[in-house]
Amino acid sequence: DLLRIHLTTHDPTTLNRQGGDRGTQYRSAIFYHNDAQKLAAEVVTTEFASEEIYDDPIVTQIEPLDTFYPAEAYHQGYFKNNPAQPYCAAVIAPKVSKFRKKYRDQLVA
Repeated sequence: DLLRIHLTTHDPTTLNRQGGDRGTQYRSAIFYHNDAQKLAAEVVTTEFASEEIYDDPIVTQIEPLDTFYPAEAYHQGYFKNNPAQPYCAAVIAPKVSKFRKKYRDQLVA
């Protein structure tokens, strides 16, 4: 479910870009811990590609997780704490809305 949510709440067809944001930090990627996770990512991305959900090919990278860096404290809960910030209102809020609409049945009240 998380892989499907990931591939439907952002654009997995743009290399190193999400909307107006550009750079490798904006690439679409799935990081795995083990072979089972890698296989699951490959299966779901292949499934999405075969269903032709997007007009362009999916370019999501599937890579082993080497190092995880937690976000700085001011990034924790950023959207919740800053909903009126222009980036949150223009970029994040529509994604959250799309998620809530598409996956309403999976949300816990």
